[in-house]
Amino acid sequence: MSIMQDSREATMEGRRTDGTPIRRPLSPHLQVYDMMQLTSAMSIAGRITGVVWTVGLLILVWWLVATAAGPGAYGAVTWFLTSWLGVLGMIGLTAAAWYHTLNGIRHLAWDAGYGYDLPSTYKSGRAVLIATAVMTVLTWLITIIAWAKLRIHHHGQ
Repeated sequence: MSIMQDSREATMEGRRTDGTPIRRPLSPHLQVYDMMQLTSAMSIAGRITGVVWTVGLLILVWWLVATAAGPGAYGAVTWFLTSWLGVLGMIGLTAAAWYHTLNGIRHLAWDAGYGYDLPSTYKSGRAVLIATAVMTVLTWLITIIAWAKLRIHHHGQ
């Protein structure tokens, strides 16, 4: 087995439809990603946040099933989701949701032909990261304020 000198040489041997041999690049391949590069890190983060969204969907299904199952099951889910681990998980899910959404909008702009040059790619990447942080904090500030008002209103009756 040969050892590649350069990851860009990652190729596989294949055949054209007429049977003639051809060398094709392996793409995408882990060897071509530089995780210290913003574009690579954001690409991987987009995939990871998609998986996190799936976990969030499972949590939503758990909550809905528990709600339908009755007070005992609902209480168990509520206990977990309001524990420090549950709240930390929900904050992480919120950040993943905002990142995935904002990065998806960025990709839509690329699909429309805008912002695909390297300087614009880095600028929009930084904007997605900053907007993700800001929107996550705003979401939780609004949630905490609404929760506090609800508690005050509930205790006032």
